[in-house]
Amino acid sequence: MPVSLVRETDVDVLVIGAGPAGLMCANALAKAGVNVKIIDQRPSKVAAGQADGIQPRTIEVFQSYGLGDRLLREGNQMHVAAFYNPGPHGIQLTDRVPDVTAPTARYPFEVTLHQGAIESIFLDSMQSMGVEVSRPVIPTQLDLTPSKIGNAEAHAARVTLKHLDGDEATEVVQARFVVGTDGAHSWVRKRFNIAMEGSQTDYVWGVVDMIPETDFPDIRNKSAVHSENGSCMVIPREGDKVRIYIQLDGKDGVVDASNGRIDKQRITPQQLLQVASRSFHPFIFKTPKTIDWWTLYQIGQRVASKYSVEQRVFIAGDACHTHSPKAGQGMNASMNDTHNLAWKLVYVLRGWAGLSILQTVQLLFLDSCATFNKQQYESERRRYAQDLIDFDVKFASLFSGKPRTELNMDGVSHQEFLQAFQTFGGFTSGIGIRYEESLVVSYANQQYATKLAIGQRMPPQVVVRAADFRAMELQDLLPSDTRFKLLFFTGDAETSMLEKLAQGVQSILAKYGTVAIDIISIVKSKRPNFSFLELPEELRPHWSKVFCDEKNLHGTEGGEAYGAFGIDPDVGAIICVRPDGYVSAVAPLSDPSAIDNYFSRFMG
Repeated sequence: MPVSLVRETDVDVLVIGAGPAGLMCANALAKAGVNVKIIDQRPSKVAAGQADGIQPRTIEVFQSYGLGDRLLREGNQMHVAAFYNPGPHGIQLTDRVPDVTAPTARYPFEVTLHQGAIESIFLDSMQSMGVEVSRPVIPTQLDLTPSKIGNAEAHAARVTLKHLDGDEATEVVQARFVVGTDGAHSWVRKRFNIAMEGSQTDYVWGVVDMIPETDFPDIRNKSAVHSENGSCMVIPREGDKVRIYIQLDGKDGVVDASNGRIDKQRITPQQLLQVASRSFHPFIFKTPKTIDWWTLYQIGQRVASKYSVEQRVFIAGDACHTHSPKAGQGMNASMNDTHNLAWKLVYVLRGWAGLSILQTVQLLFLDSCATFNKQQYESERRRYAQDLIDFDVKFASLFSGKPRTELNMDGVSHQEFLQAFQTFGGFTSGIGIRYEESLVVSYANQQYATKLAIGQRMPPQVVVRAADFRAMELQDLLPSDTRFKLLFFTGDAETSMLEKLAQGVQSILAKYGTVAIDIISIVKSKRPNFSFLELPEELRPHWSKVFCDEKNLHGTEGGEAYGAFGIDPDVGAIICVRPDGYVSAVAPLSDPSAIDNYFSRFMG
């Protein structure tokens, strides 16, 4: 008999679950220098299948961590959405539209790549920082010490872990915070009896990953197929692979009537593809000899009743929201949960902010998706999850509904489906997400940047570096490095105004430091001989931090930022961007104390 060992470990953050949400969290914390430990019950990362779609906003997030180039290199880009509906001889093409309908998207497409490859991007990044996933490990006990909960410096959580390797050793971890990203059947959520609120539909779908043999002309585009035999969706993947979603109905008999659960033993992937073949008629759709991955799922929409316990234990990703996968939201929502959470944890861990900042994980609304009741939110991300559920209920119903034909005039019309697809484009792309006013979002002074929505992510825009006239993407100046970015749109301000502004900046930095705040100046000068050295030193901490809103020397890029953001060059503005890339405050150039007041709400 092996001897049972007990290990003792102290960490700042314990992440339970090494799927995309957990890896996003651990990678962000590791980059910030946090002592983070991440565990997973799986002996290795996902090998195939699972989630596979990365939305435009999430691509921007990957880019902000320096991971975007690899994602774009390895993944497939999906630019077009095609729609097929019943015709006289089977399905026929009805429409082709852009897959992404968000005008300000830096990357106006989706990227598809299987979950294991996405996890590898994070795993390699973490390994370079000396952080690896402990596998296979499961938690068996998690307790909070009441006397320590209010002390942000205390290790308030005690977690017992069981290593499922040869010796099945026990480890006790004392953690300041715990993040549960352990999936839809979350142990962390169940440990604290957090309810999942929502419902399950009767819609059952199959999913098959493969290299198809077909003459379907839009096999390399996202394709929504509505036929009289059922509905399918085509998602092209990396290389020659394709994912097919296949709608099943009651006669397929995959649901066990005794318990209402799906039984995968009742159908094979080959049978799923036979169903798809009937839906794709008159196009040939052969069953390949090799199936890469397959599964069945029943559409349900649920959101957790709360996202945290005492601001010490958090759940994220599938642990707190589940929905249909066809709109490509699950993995994206999950990773953006922890992208939002990570920088706030860092601020508490460094002593820059109190525990109250964690109550904002998260307050969000989307104008086009849901009405907002200010008495019924807990946090930014929970509001987002509820909006996601509301969207998914409608989208899943439209997609799973029978198409409108001469024999079924009550069915779903192409116009109705397309309108929903395009109306919710800002939501599904992640570009239209907007955080509600809170401790870390101030809606004041919107008039100084009329086209820049406070609470939304900072949109892309090309600016020209003043020192060497190099055109650069503004978003690349806003990396996810845990620092707030103060963008000073100085216009063509007089020297006296700039000197007063410099004094205000000096005061802000004296309180909060350059470790937490990065300074960037964007000038709109009317003089062709302007020199960036004319700015006070406080507004140009380094030669690389001053930019001009003008065309580059070739006249091909730049010169549109002030107009795009609605900033009057004669007035200027100060734009505050959070560490996660969202515009959190705006102030007049003449009153930098407004930014000081904003920071004082949660820092210091």
